[in-house]
Amino acid sequence: MACTVAIALIIVTTTLIVARLLYVLHRTGKPLKPRSSKGSAPQQPLSTLIVLGSGGHTAEMINLLSVLQKDRFAPRFYIAAATDNMSLQKARLLEETSSSQFMQIYRSREVGQSYITSVWTTLIALAHGFWLVLRIRPQVILCNGPGTCVPLCVIAFLFKIVGIRWSSVFYVESIARVQRLSLSGLLLYKFHIADQFFVQWPQLQRKYPRAHYVGCLM
Repeated sequence: MACTVAIALIIVTTTLIVARLLYVLHRTGKPLKPRSSKGSAPQQPLSTLIVLGSGGHTAEMINLLSVLQKDRFAPRFYIAAATDNMSLQKARLLEETSSSQFMQIYRSREVGQSYITSVWTTLIALAHGFWLVLRIRPQVILCNGPGTCVPLCVIAFLFKIVGIRWSSVFYVESIARVQRLSLSGLLLYKFHIADQFFVQWPQLQRKYPRAHYVGCLM
């Protein structure tokens, strides 16, 4: 009898998880409808998590943020790898008069690090990312390719499934990616983690039809 009940619970739980996953996949890519107050009051701003990468990634992101409707996407939380101080400094210059917050996250794998030791550092990065996303609970996640964004976006996707928070992931592939996606972009595209996926070259849009071609943003 106990065995039958256990099997039934497993079946019901599995069915609910699969149903929720299918619902999330169906909703992925749909516009996020922020709550607004009664009457004709403007829509409430969306809390936004911005993932920065080193070098060109940050340069492209800063360029994108310079035209962002900051009153629509607020408050803003910036996250960069723990070993990347330059990116946060550039973000602070951009946000010098705002109340934005700046944080760092452990990297899954440093350049040149062995794959064996990266297993442990990846687990640490996932745990740290889980805590950050749970703390921030962003409505929007904006990223453009650094490996740091993958665990954060995966955790946000899992939060959708369990109903903790619905975070819409906006991914803008780097302009340096002309013929194929970066590894980060490929993972977020293939597993339907990104709600909106943008590329800057038309041949990429033809190769990945769910992507949106927006022209060169740099």
